[in-house]
Amino acid sequence: MNATPEITGGGAGSGLSSNIWRPVADVLAALMTLLAIGWAVSFQRVIGLNIYPQQLFAAILGLTLAVSYLILPRVRGTQRVRVPYTDVALALIAAAMAGYVAVEYPRLVLTIFSRPVDAWLPGLIIVLLTLEALRRATGWALVIIIAVFILYALFGDVFPGRLQGRAQNWQLLAGYMALDSNGMLGLPMSVAATIVVAFILFGTLLGITGGSQFFTDAAMIAMGRFRGGSMKIAVLASGLFGSISGSAVANVVGTGVVTIPMIKRDGYPAHKAGAIEAVASTGGQLMPPVMGASAFLMAEFLAVPYADIVLAALVPAILYYVALFIQADLEAARLGIRPVPRSEIPKGRMVIVGVHFAFAFAALIYMLFWLRYQPERAATWACLVLIASSLLIGYRGARPSLRAIAGSLSKCGHGVTEIILISTASGIVIGVLNVTGLSFNLTYLLVQIGGGSAALLLFLSALVCIVLGMGLPTLGVYVLLAALVAPALVAVGINEIGAHLYVLYFGMMSMITPPIALAAFAAASIAKAPAMATGWAAMRFGWSAYVIPVLFVLSPTLLLQGESWDITIAIASAGMGVWLVSSALAGYFSGHLSMVMRVGFAAFGLIALVPAGAFPGAAVTDIVGVAGGLSLMALDVIRNRATRREQSA
Repeated sequence: MNATPEITGGGAGSGLSSNIWRPVADVLAALMTLLAIGWAVSFQRVIGLNIYPQQLFAAILGLTLAVSYLILPRVRGTQRVRVPYTDVALALIAAAMAGYVAVEYPRLVLTIFSRPVDAWLPGLIIVLLTLEALRRATGWALVIIIAVFILYALFGDVFPGRLQGRAQNWQLLAGYMALDSNGMLGLPMSVAATIVVAFILFGTLLGITGGSQFFTDAAMIAMGRFRGGSMKIAVLASGLFGSISGSAVANVVGTGVVTIPMIKRDGYPAHKAGAIEAVASTGGQLMPPVMGASAFLMAEFLAVPYADIVLAALVPAILYYVALFIQADLEAARLGIRPVPRSEIPKGRMVIVGVHFAFAFAALIYMLFWLRYQPERAATWACLVLIASSLLIGYRGARPSLRAIAGSLSKCGHGVTEIILISTASGIVIGVLNVTGLSFNLTYLLVQIGGGSAALLLFLSALVCIVLGMGLPTLGVYVLLAALVAPALVAVGINEIGAHLYVLYFGMMSMITPPIALAAFAAASIAKAPAMATGWAAMRFGWSAYVIPVLFVLSPTLLLQGESWDITIAIASAGMGVWLVSSALAGYFSGHLSMVMRVGFAAFGLIALVPAGAFPGAAVTDIVGVAGGLSLMALDVIRNRATRREQSA
């Protein structure tokens, strides 16, 4: 459906054309990116400027709010043809208030608790303007949740029992939220305004220089000649880009417009084409090294090196994609789908010149894990490597222009606007939890409801994560769950990294779990398939993400923690378990599986999935699961070979 022009309160003509303000918004967006990159390379120290990080965050927030009011229409889904004068005024007020906080921060932060008007008034204005900009960018869901937290902070004393909190003075609360490092200018904002900007710029440059096309071409060359090649291309391409994009829905839209029609053309049902793209795109948020920026925030929350988070998340993410890849292969075999036509696969000699794009990734990984650079600094240098190699070599005979590279700054700024708004608003949640004591009360309540049982608490937490995650963007989901649910898991003895990965997994599963499965529904609209059918199919393709988190909290061997031998056994048996269960769900191994064989595959697969160390004797279950699974696999192969010989005789 075509978007309709935004009609403002003063009529269609009450404002100036958006074409006039678009260049202004582009300049402000580019300035956001430049401030973040300058901070990443410590430019402020080079010029002798000593400032608080919160001063930088306030400046970036002011620019973000100004861009939001100049670009985002009041009604989501409409096309802005004119910018109302009121929105121009709001952009100016937002920039002025945030700029005032940025300049006066060293003085204002000392006066928060004395409640002077020059502290709480700018704070109140910034909070209200941020919530309105967030509504325009993401809809009502997150705004309502944050409003509930604010109301709790103001009236927490009227709540009964363990949920009772300390009621806050509204002036104190406004100043605290806007100025304190535990509020809007706190941890989520620090990650979004530095690390996320650098990685979004890296992703933007990949698109401008042809890197995105190179990886899609490489996936097509690698997988196009195999059965179900289109589905495997979707899995690889969406997994690569989903990690950097920061949004499962954005990844579905970005890669799905190419992969979903390709999958449908090969003969897959429309709802399955949409489902596998949704699952592949959602998994990108769980795949290192970037994990949609959640990995960086997790490292900050837990005060551990970023490399520890990446290593812990690696095996579960690989198992997730192995399960999806196996199902894609077996579905293709079951449906008799042929490889991608050779005429559609690009020539290797045309693609090989794009190998230089891998140099930028190699540089990024080298600086992150060997040189131990801060993530934002490593991503910035990787951007420079990417620009240099693209200007020298190019891709498919084309090199990016300097104008296009310069334009990536504003594209990046526009791309991170929503993430910065979400991160800033998430700081309100964290601030309320800190100032009211709600975090401790919720942890106590969850543990009390769980009765001290880790199994019951895991089940309750999974439900809470899926429900809270419905309709929320990735970073917002994780911040909420890390603050509300993860502490309860840690309180019953679950490994800290495991607890945070657990809530991230189940929070992300809301993207493919009906009734509100945003990624699946976005894919369904592209595939022109029923939304709910696509959602249920996505749950089946993404089954591993509902099981693997339970396994790694029971035993951290799947998080690469423990003895080397136990880790090796756990990974090997989990791989076999994933293969068996995926075969059962596809109903195919070397041939079509009977219902009895499917049940057997699933049973032995689930037994094999249980990692060593989950409970005493778990190693025995691994042996039983693997041995039983191999026996069924051999039996299926023998039967199908005999059947084929009889048919050919």
